[in-house]
This record gives sequence, structure tokens and C-alpha cells, in this order.
Amino acid sequence: MERSNLAGPRPAEPLAGLADRLRTARRISVLTGAGISAASGVPTFRGEDGLWRQYRPEELATARAFERDPALLWEWYGWRRETIARCSPNAAHDVLARWSRGGDRTTVVTQNVDDLHLKADTERLVRLHGSIWELSCSIGCCAEGRSGWRDERVPMPGVPRCRHCDAPARPAVVWFGEMLAEADLRAAVQATACDVFLTVGTSSVVYPAAGLVEQAHANGAFTAEINAEATPATVVVDLAIHAPAEVVLPEIDRLLL
Repeated sequence: MERSNLAGPRPAEPLAGLADRLRTARRISVLTGAGISAASGVPTFRGEDGLWRQYRPEELATARAFERDPALLWEWYGWRRETIARCSPNAAHDVLARWSRGGDRTTVVTQNVDDLHLKADTERLVRLHGSIWELSCSIGCCAEGRSGWRDERVPMPGVPRCRHCDAPARPAVVWFGEMLAEADLRAAVQATACDVFLTVGTSSVVYPAAGLVEQAHANGAFTAEINAEATPATVVVDLAIHAPAEVVLPEIDRLLL
């Protein structure tokens, strides 16, 4: 496994080698996490900006927390929505969006709920954890054949209601302890059948997403990690580049020209 760090001398060889693999790949898959949106100003779950008031996300992003105090949970999501509404896609989002529009060979799988990939016009996007801009019914009427809906109001006026049955609405995201949507998980697993698999800006600790790079490696893909710091995936991938995605991806994109 090869490692590079853009904080030191420019690792031209590893980046050029990765660009060569991307250039000739028939199928490219990219898994993104919170780190790709950090440069856009989106707070990450982990690290110094992961704390909201005295709460950690793991305490709030659960069905039990919603049942206990929906107003508190929506206050947190309201703060997150207002923060994200001020953010724009950065250079890393733009590169992946451009790759996704260059034919049908690139698939982007994201753990992020900020929809910055959508804002960058990314095609063939799999949103594993849903969207903070979409709502669903908290008592399940949407799961019974009525679909969720998009609501981009900022600020959100208190606890929103289900537009179908008037029950309290919840964010249409996957909370801790919940299963991923079957169709999204299936699409993510299918994406591991590729020639090059990149994991970008993810801590590689949340499963099942964290296991996708290992599955891609087992399928014969060349795997690379692009992240500001080492993660559990570092020892698994063929190439680890420890630098911000908004720096690395534009450099690789330039080498592809």
C-alpha cells in the first residue's frame, strides 16, 4: 500500500498513477463522506464541530430522541439546515459532478445528507443516508405507499407536519440504529463492481458504507483513499492520499486533461 501526503513535497507519481488508472477505467465508483463537504462549511459529525449545545449527534440522530422530544430534534435539524443553506459545492464536488456527466462510467455514493452533490449537478448519485431537505411521516404513513416530500424552508417553523395525515414529520434521513433503504444499499453494493474505487472524505467507521471499499478491493478494483487524515481504510486500500479532497481531486482532474 502506498501513502502520500500533500502537506509535504508534491506526490506527483502517486497522483499521476491514479490519474492513469482513472483514464483507462471502464467503471469508476466514489464513496464520499462528511470530509468532502467540510471545505464548503458543513459541520462534520466528528471532531470539534460535532457538538451542538451539549449534545453529540449520536444522542440526537435517533428515533428514540425524536419520540422523546421532537421539538429539540427539529431545533437541531433547523440549525443544520440553516447552516447548509449558506453552503455551496466546493471544487471536490465540482470534479465528481463533471466526471459523473462524462458518460455513464462514474457512480457517486454519498453518506452525506447535505445534497451538495445534487447542487453540483452530479448524475447517478446514490444517497445512502437520505437528504436533510426531504421529510417523511414519523408514524409510517409514507411507508405505506405515500411518498415523502421535499421541503427547503429555512427557517423551519417549529415541528413540521406530515402533509398526508398531519402527524409530526421527521427528516427523511437514516438515523443511528436504522436500516438503509434496500434500493440504495443494493445500488451501493453494485457500485463495488468497478475498476477504480475511491473513498473520499470519509472516516470509514460507519457501516455498511465503510465496508464498500473492502468489497470493491475483493472484487478486483484498484482502491484509493483521499482524506485529510488516516482512517481504518488506510491499511486496506492500494493507495492512501492524506490531504483535503478539494485539493487532491482538482489536481487529479488536471492530470486527466
